[in-house]
Amino acid sequence: MVLLVAPLLAWGASGEVIAAHWWFWPVVLFVVCFALGVLSVPAGIGGGVLFVPIVSGFFPFHIDFVRGAGLLVALASAVAAGPGLLRAGLADLRLGLPLALLASVGAIIGAVAGLSVPASTVQIALGITILAIAFVMFQAKKSEYPGVRRADTLGEALRITGVLNDAALGRELPWRVHRTPLGLCLFFGIGILAGFFGLGAGWANVPVLNLVMGAPLKLSAGTSGLILSIVDSSAAWIYIYQGALLPLVAAPSVIGMMFGAFIGARLLRFLRATVIRRLVIVMLLFAGLRALLRGFGI
Repeated sequence: MVLLVAPLLAWGASGEVIAAHWWFWPVVLFVVCFALGVLSVPAGIGGGVLFVPIVSGFFPFHIDFVRGAGLLVALASAVAAGPGLLRAGLADLRLGLPLALLASVGAIIGAVAGLSVPASTVQIALGITILAIAFVMFQAKKSEYPGVRRADTLGEALRITGVLNDAALGRELPWRVHRTPLGLCLFFGIGILAGFFGLGAGWANVPVLNLVMGAPLKLSAGTSGLILSIVDSSAAWIYIYQGALLPLVAAPSVIGMMFGAFIGARLLRFLRATVIRRLVIVMLLFAGLRALLRGFGI
């Protein structure tokens, strides 16, 4: 989708098209965000992590407006997919709420810090961060069912356990978590990065839930969306208060992402999350390089 739209963006950047057709960029944003919404939910990464580097790299909008819209995009994607994931048993409140609380505090701190940094510096840091995210996703060996033998003390106290109904396998699988204190600390740091760059946090939520805490991969992807809906709403208020929200950017992006997320939530029930993972990594590499070059003025 990015490769198909990029020539269109270059053509539209002539100024003549924009002057004659004010709706050009909103329409392109809607199309791009619809595609990102379909991909983001099954991959469990949130729409913001793809939206911010792609839009800031190929659209003529200031990075602050893009980051503010990115939080709303990730929030819309998570809210649109959340009810369906909860009904299907692919998201768990007891697993998500304690982690979302600490991540929300970190997101507020990150949002305040991010709006005080120059735009060029943010672009460079964004490019480096996106490339690092792609590398981590490529190296991480996710486990469909980690099989935690025994929950830790904090996990038992919070009653973080349940049964996953896997439609692909046609059976129910009990699950529990361990290393809960470490997971809480990591989610606080994830929240800081999410607020600073407006990326959402799904790119890190899933590895921490799956590899660190031992939750099944599908449950991790689904619960990641639930956490995003809480964390991103906390950071988004900081951007709104500072005036870093442009309706021309936010409205078509949010609408497109929500429509795409509805489809993505249904695909999650029948697809393995790893099917989309490779495509997302390629897109992250492409978007990260573009953000890095734009930060250096290239």
